[in-house]
Amino acid sequence: MTTITPNPKRWSILAVLCIVLFIISIDNTVLNLAIPSISEGLGATTSQLQWVVDMYTLVFASLLITTGTIGDRFGRKKLLTLGLSLFGLGSLGAAFSNSTSMLIGFRALLGVAGAMIMPSTLSIIINVFTDHHERARAIAIWSSIFSIGAGIGPIIGGFLINSFHWSSVFLLNVPIVLIGLTGAILLVPESKDERAPRPDFLGVVLSIVGLLALIFAVISAGERGFADRLVWISFAVAVIFLAGFMGWENRSENPMLPLHFFKNRSFSGANAGLTISSFAMMGSMYFFSQYLQTILGYSPILAAVSMFPMTPAVFLFTMLSVRVDRRLGTKKTMSLGLLLSGLGFFLFSQFAGLNTPYWQVLLVQIVLGSGIGFTMSPATNSIMSSLPPNRAGIGSAMNDTTRQLGGALGVAVLGALMNGIYRAGVSLLGEQTGINGAAFAEIMSSVQNAHMAANRLTGTLVEQVTRTSSQAFVNGMDHSFLVASIIMGLATIATYLLLPAKPERTAALPEKDTDLG
Repeated sequence: MTTITPNPKRWSILAVLCIVLFIISIDNTVLNLAIPSISEGLGATTSQLQWVVDMYTLVFASLLITTGTIGDRFGRKKLLTLGLSLFGLGSLGAAFSNSTSMLIGFRALLGVAGAMIMPSTLSIIINVFTDHHERARAIAIWSSIFSIGAGIGPIIGGFLINSFHWSSVFLLNVPIVLIGLTGAILLVPESKDERAPRPDFLGVVLSIVGLLALIFAVISAGERGFADRLVWISFAVAVIFLAGFMGWENRSENPMLPLHFFKNRSFSGANAGLTISSFAMMGSMYFFSQYLQTILGYSPILAAVSMFPMTPAVFLFTMLSVRVDRRLGTKKTMSLGLLLSGLGFFLFSQFAGLNTPYWQVLLVQIVLGSGIGFTMSPATNSIMSSLPPNRAGIGSAMNDTTRQLGGALGVAVLGALMNGIYRAGVSLLGEQTGINGAAFAEIMSSVQNAHMAANRLTGTLVEQVTRTSSQAFVNGMDHSFLVASIIMGLATIATYLLLPAKPERTAALPEKDTDLG
C-alpha cells in the first residue's frame, strides 16, 4: 500500500464506509419481506420471484473479484463513488418498476453497483488504517455493521411493507446513498496499486453466463419439470461456459480466480463449507418470510420481528465459535456447524404446518443460527489464513463470492423443489372445482396468487382453494427442508474428510499462476 502514515480522518472515513456497507447488507434481507407484496402487486410467479432475489446476488457475486482488481488498478474511491451512484439509480428504477421483468433488470444493475461498493470499502479500510491493532478494530466494526444490517433488514422491511407500498424498500436506499456519496467525496482519499494485474474480462463473461444458465435451469426445472428441453439446454450452456471458465482460468496469466488455491485443502474445504452454510441461511430466510405471512397470517412487521431471533443466534454462536475452534480445530467446529444446520432443517420439516406454534419456529431459528455461526467464522478464518499475505485481497473477495453464490443457490434449489411439489399439489383443483383458464393458471403460479384468486370466488370454493394451495406450499417446503437436511448431512461428512487436521498454507507464488494439474 502506498499510504504509510495513518490518515487523521480515518475514523470519520470508517463511519462513511459503514453507512455505505449498511446499504449492501440490508438489501436482500429487506427484499425478503416484500416478496408477497411484490407477487401481488406485479402478479409475479414463484419462478419470477426467485429471479428477483437471485439476479442481484448472481451478478454481485460474479463481479466481486474483478471489481476488486479494477479498484486496485484504477482507484478505489472512483469505484466506490461510481458504485454508489449506480446503486441510487438502480434503487429508483426498481422502486418505479411496473413489471417483474423491469424489476429483475434493475436488480441486475444493483448487483453491478454492489460489486463495486463491497470490495472498495474493505480495501479503503486497509489503506487508511496502517496500525495493525487499529486496523483489526476497524475491520471488526465493519463486520459487525454487516451482521447488524442483515439482521435488522427484515424489521425495516416489515415496517415499510406494513405502512407503505412495496417500492418503499428500494426508495429507502436513496437517502442513504446520498449521505454515503457525499461523505465519500469529501472524506475518502484516493488510493490505487499501479502494479495490480489487469482485469480478467473473459473470465467474468464466462462465469456470469455459466452461473446465470445454471440458476435459470434450476429455477425453471421446478416450473417446467426436469424433462423440459429448455431446462436441459440451460444445463448444457452452464456446463460448457463453466468448463470454459475453469480452462481459461487455469491458463490465464491474470486469472480472476487462481485455481491452484484449491489444491490447498484448508482453502477448498472452507469455501465448500461456507457455500453450504450460506445455502442454509438464505434458503431458510426465503421460505420463512412467505410461510409466516401467507400461511400463518402474520403481518409483514410481525413476520420481521418473528424472524429476528436468528440474527442474535448467529452472532452469539459466531463469537463462541472462536473459542470452540481454538479448542477443537476448524475441521471439527465446521463439521459441528453443518450438522446443527442439518438438524434445524430436519426439525422444521417436521414442525411446519398450517397452524404451527411460534415456539417451534423460534427453536428452528436458534438451531439454524447456531449451525451458521459455528460454520461461517471458522470458514472465513481458514480461507484467509491459508493464503499468503500478498493474496489477502483475493481471499477476501473469494470469501464474499462464496457467501453470495451459496445464498443464491439456496433460494434457487430449495425454491425449485418447493415449486414443483406445490404445482403438483394444486394441479387437481381444476378437475375438482371446474376452475380453468386464467384463474387456474393464477392458482398454479404461486400460493400468494392462489389466495388472491380464491378471494374472487364464492361459496365453498374460497376455503377449498385457500386450504389446498396453503397445504401444497407447506408440503413443498417440508420436502425441501428435508432434502436440505440430507444435503447438510452429506456436507458434514465431506467437510470432515476434506479439511486437514492442521491448517495448510499456500506458498507465495510468482505473478504467473501455476497450472491446476
